[in-house]
Amino acid sequence: MTTFWFIIITVLWTGFLVLEGFDFGVGALHGVVGGDDAGRREALHTIAPVWDGNEVWLITAGASMFAAFPVWYATAFSGLYLALVLLLMALILRGVGIEFRNRRDSVGWRRWWSIAVAVSSLVAPLLVGVALADFAYGLPIDANQEFVGDFWDLLPLYSVVAGIAFVAITLLHGAVFLSIKVHGETQRRAARIARTLAPIAAVLVVAMAIWTFVSVGHHLLFTLAALVAVLVAVWLVLGGRWGWAFVATAVTIASMTLSLFTSLYPNVMVSSISEANNLTIHNAASAPYALKVMTVIAVIFLPAVLAYQGWTYHVLRRRLNEPVAG
Repeated sequence: MTTFWFIIITVLWTGFLVLEGFDFGVGALHGVVGGDDAGRREALHTIAPVWDGNEVWLITAGASMFAAFPVWYATAFSGLYLALVLLLMALILRGVGIEFRNRRDSVGWRRWWSIAVAVSSLVAPLLVGVALADFAYGLPIDANQEFVGDFWDLLPLYSVVAGIAFVAITLLHGAVFLSIKVHGETQRRAARIARTLAPIAAVLVVAMAIWTFVSVGHHLLFTLAALVAVLVAVWLVLGGRWGWAFVATAVTIASMTLSLFTSLYPNVMVSSISEANNLTIHNAASAPYALKVMTVIAVIFLPAVLAYQGWTYHVLRRRLNEPVAG
């Protein structure tokens, strides 16, 4: 049961970063892609029906950590408290900005909400990337399973590089998504930005993948998958094959996330003080009965949620035909 729930949590984090990844990219780039207010509005309308549903993956991942591995949840959320507060603020500000930006016909109002959406869309993937990398790279955790470091212990160079790599690939993911969904001059700007971002994202993803393999874990499969996927993404972006490029960037994000979690297993948090202090799927888990009840619930409801979200994307799969007013 512990391994099963580790896999479920891994899938939830991966789904969040893949789906919310293009939302982050669109939010961060909408002010650049949209040459005027109509273009910026058009860019944000591509994610308006789905961004809140995509964030449910994060909520479910956090809830699953709390229920299945309460010690992991407690240690992580206490140690990364400031980072998580900043993440929460960024997500709230971003959601409010997307929904409120067009509520007033004021240039200043829309400009400031656009800035809020862009900044929060950059901060969120950076913080998530750093936090996930911290789990695998190691944090100062003592024998009582408590975080005993300070804020700067959350920012080893590896974790910072990983966070920046996640930002870069989400920006590329979002630019490719916009190249599929919008039209006219907005689409041409998105395509140019994607072609500019592609090699930069590739360098950062390659650096993170190699560093992860050498220093964190020696699981070659997902490291190779990330390397191949990002290089294929660059080739497809430069060739203007946007549909397949979107698949490639999605596979890249998934492989990056999976490389971190496979490097962790059977740990859930690594201690930089001593291996004996590592939190594992065994010493951080809930009681077997609780895991059994959760498993029954997951088997019943998770397929229904996946089917619903899949249908949503199927319905909204077409390119916007014209800028959306309001």
